[in-house]
Amino acid sequence: MHAFKQDDTPQPAPGRRNFLIGAPACLLALGSLSTGTRAAGAEHTLPPLPYPIDALDPVLSANTLGYHHGKHHKGYVDNLNRLLAGTELAGHPLEAIILRTAGQPAQAAVFNNAAQVWNHNFYWQSLRPRGGGEPPAELARRLDEAFGSVAACKKELAAAAMAQFGSGWAWLVADGGRLRVVRTSNAELPLTQGLRPLLTVDVWEHAYYIDYQNRRADYANAVLDRLINWDFALENLHRHA
Repeated sequence: MHAFKQDDTPQPAPGRRNFLIGAPACLLALGSLSTGTRAAGAEHTLPPLPYPIDALDPVLSANTLGYHHGKHHKGYVDNLNRLLAGTELAGHPLEAIILRTAGQPAQAAVFNNAAQVWNHNFYWQSLRPRGGGEPPAELARRLDEAFGSVAACKKELAAAAMAQFGSGWAWLVADGGRLRVVRTSNAELPLTQGLRPLLTVDVWEHAYYIDYQNRRADYANAVLDRLINWDFALENLHRHA
């Protein structure tokens, strides 16, 4: 059995570039939807799952969600609050912290934890019970234009999940008026590249190892076929488009 650690905070990617051009508007566009973890002046808090802990069975078990949300996600929130205590970033919204610390080696630990809190908040909403299937007509049309078909988009997302060496994320994003699939390493996220995330698949091992062991492809395909939340993607496409 794979040994999970509560604190598997990602280390900063070597030589990370600073991708802040165009990011502020993108962060503001998505902030109210997926990152509401802090009341004004308060510490960041762990949002509850948007569905019961066993609602994603049999694709993702309650055991996986218990560890993933209750240990790993919570660990990032706790680490972030500890790192922020008594600093000038304390009390700031999550998106502002991400922008202020991205590409700053001295702030790598703060960035990693803040970004992972945001990424996980977004990931849980990218899934839903009895998801998958056909996207709403408008989104299906956009996916057809960008990838040739919905099936081709899913194939590209699964390929991105498999191509990511080590820990990271596969994303469907809006790049201006065009839809694309991108992948990021560790805690990195498309927001700092000026891209608008529409949905994501977590490919850190803790996201799937209890249920799938080393079969990342099986996990990614099962999520895309049976859990992916196309309605959430369409909401993000409409939001401040």
